[in-house]
Amino acid sequence: MNIMVIGGGGREHAIIKKLRENKRAGRIYALPGNGGIAEDAVCVDIAATDIDAIVSFAAGTWQGENALPAGEHIDFAVVAQDDPLALGCVDRLQEKGIPCFGPTADAAVIESSKVFAKDLMKRYGIPTARYEVFTDEEAALDYLDEAPVPTVVKADGLALGKGVVIAQTREEAKEAVHQMMGEHKFGASGDRIVIEEFLTGPEVTVLSFTDGRTLVPMVSSMDHKRIGDGDTGLNTGGMGVVAPNPYYTEEIAEQCMREIFLPTMEAMNREGRTFRGCLYFGLMITEQGPKVIEYNCRFGDPEAQVVLPLLETDLLTVMEAVSDNRLAEIKVSFKHEHACCVVMASGGYPVSYGKGYEITIDKEVAADTFIAGAVRKDGKLVTSGGRVLGVTATGVSLAEAVDAAYQKVEKISFEKAYYRHDIGARALEAEIG
Repeated sequence: MNIMVIGGGGREHAIIKKLRENKRAGRIYALPGNGGIAEDAVCVDIAATDIDAIVSFAAGTWQGENALPAGEHIDFAVVAQDDPLALGCVDRLQEKGIPCFGPTADAAVIESSKVFAKDLMKRYGIPTARYEVFTDEEAALDYLDEAPVPTVVKADGLALGKGVVIAQTREEAKEAVHQMMGEHKFGASGDRIVIEEFLTGPEVTVLSFTDGRTLVPMVSSMDHKRIGDGDTGLNTGGMGVVAPNPYYTEEIAEQCMREIFLPTMEAMNREGRTFRGCLYFGLMITEQGPKVIEYNCRFGDPEAQVVLPLLETDLLTVMEAVSDNRLAEIKVSFKHEHACCVVMASGGYPVSYGKGYEITIDKEVAADTFIAGAVRKDGKLVTSGGRVLGVTATGVSLAEAVDAAYQKVEKISFEKAYYRHDIGARALEAEIG
């Protein structure tokens, strides 16, 4: 069967590698893919946001390099990136009769509008931080005169993961509001903002498969957003991740299923926005219990790079079951192991960084390396982005997985490569504690 994966980062590379394990997977096409993904799929130069071209390609009518052979079409599509989901890529593909894994636009709004997500939680009693919504900059600034700090300022719409500011002072909060609403730093995404209570406690990510009737949580994970060791410096898209998260106990998992996961699935059904795909729960374990920080409408990156290697059940089988509303009919299981992914970035990320550096990857670790920011140039793989790649290792214990991941890092090189040296350190401390 012909499979199409929409996106071009490390997450998509992890999905493609996992899909290839199924013998029914014939040619896998990545739109647009990247230089590393080209080793595992046919890359097609169509942007993930070019919905018309994506639909044309899937239907077999697109003319261009690496087009489908005459008379063929895509048999199954995985829309893995937030922008095309919000733009209705799944809706358009389904209209053409292409089965898809991923939510329709009216369900993807759970990520594409933070205001919608917060209001949904408020209506259905799903625990989250207290918040206020603003469409007027002056009103938001006036509110901040009395609001407790630290506080959190969020742009309503998608902002490449950068539309959230944790402000330690009122001045920082007001500057964030002005950048979003006055300077339009994130375009229309900042026309509405959310100002919410600052929560404290361990953060946990739980991805889940759901077809709107059944919800199956995946292995929990712990992301590392800060650029520097010891969780210092600027926020990034993620510098590494481990799974499972030691703070996510069986008791907490049961509470989340009861108070957050199933209520969210049911709330979306009641809203007429049934969610089918991967529903991402960003949680904080507060003194009052687990609360939702954010929802995403797709696999996290780099969370996918540790969760999918631990998945025992065939990924294509699970995705088809979600698409066909029969997730309850299959058993989804995970290895009772640990995983660690270390992200290697270009020096200077997330501010400014060079590009075009040749990447050398030892054959021993190629299968466990997920390329995010690289292109092929003159037959060589060279850097093209800030987060260049992630390398993952699994182990019986977390310590074993962490050690193995860093051993693999030593077998990869490119000029000005940068990575954190303490991925998994907090998790290991929590295990000991």
